Amino acid sequence: MVVLESSKLFSGLSAAEFGRLRSTVQIQSFLAGKVIFREGDDGDGLYMIKTGRVLISALVNQDERRTLSNLGPGDFFGEMAVLDNEPRSATATSVEDTEVYLMPRADIFQLLESSPKLAVNLMREFSRRLREFNRRYIQEVLQAERLTLVGRFARSIVHDFKNPLNVIGIASDLAGMENATAAMRQMARTRIRKQVDRLSNMINELLEFTRGTQSSIIPAQTDYAVFVQQFLQEISVEMTENSVLIECENEPPSISLLFDPSRLQHVFSNLIHNALDAMPNGGKIKLRFAITENEVITELEDSGKGIPPEIAPQLFEAFATYGKAQGTGLGLSICKKIVEDHRGRIHARNAPGRGAIFSFSIPLKRP
Repeated sequence: MVVLESSKLFSGLSAAEFGRLRSTVQIQSFLAGKVIFREGDDGDGLYMIKTGRVLISALVNQDERRTLSNLGPGDFFGEMAVLDNEPRSATATSVEDTEVYLMPRADIFQLLESSPKLAVNLMREFSRRLREFNRRYIQEVLQAERLTLVGRFARSIVHDFKNPLNVIGIASDLAGMENATAAMRQMARTRIRKQVDRLSNMINELLEFTRGTQSSIIPAQTDYAVFVQQFLQEISVEMTENSVLIECENEPPSISLLFDPSRLQHVFSNLIHNALDAMPNGGKIKLRFAITENEVITELEDSGKGIPPEIAPQLFEAFATYGKAQGTGLGLSICKKIVEDHRGRIHARNAPGRGAIFSFSIPLKRP
């Protein structure tokens, strides 16, 4: 059992002030499960628990009630409605058989007017509770954001993995046909192997992205024209199935560059599959190439609707959506990371009356 004299809230009161407080206090009893006051009730006074426990809860929507605090002997509650003269914002329920001290609102205000010490104590305790509430709220918000990010990250992985898995499925069907020739089976095995390697590279990129550090690259002197042509050949079947035509407005430069072929292939793959998402009914992807004094520039233009202006500033940020029903933009974040790991640049723009244009560069000489 807790007596009024032991409460920090009333510490420092003079004997006369405490006598006035004692004369106004009412003792009320509640059986377990009984409501002490409800949301919307008038703020009749300040409560302090003498014995038992009290649960403070509030409705966060029509179907969910959230516990705000679980109080025991010596704790007080109901102070907000007393201070602001507004209806109760939460419900107080006795968890077990409980006795409380009730200090009527009018009497509390009279004491506050004559006792600066009580006002300071009340404000200090109120501030402590707000800090604790803020701490819990921030923890819950951060946890909810983490769960949301995990869900969006998972959707991104599923989306990005669908394309190579579809190719593997088509190739396996081809290899399993009764009338499949040896050449057809060999072609199917080659496609499956390449897509398995692609999936492995994608997983590595995702893991590197989540680590948030600069990824290592394994550069090799590679003919850029041969690299681009091989990639376009590999995805030709997928483009046909999606009614998309890829054309090169000029030939890729036959120049030896120092880059990581497996990682740069991931850039091409992400940008082209973004274009596919922007053209669900088919269309055209144009490739353009240019050589400057310091770099090779590659541009990919699709015939979709272009980049929505509201998403353009965040296009390369993680989880920014761009033209995907289930996408998150993680692919573009990885593209940016890969290009910058090669000391290159990447950006996007819209052309009037045309679709989206993505441009990235690879240095002629790696610093």
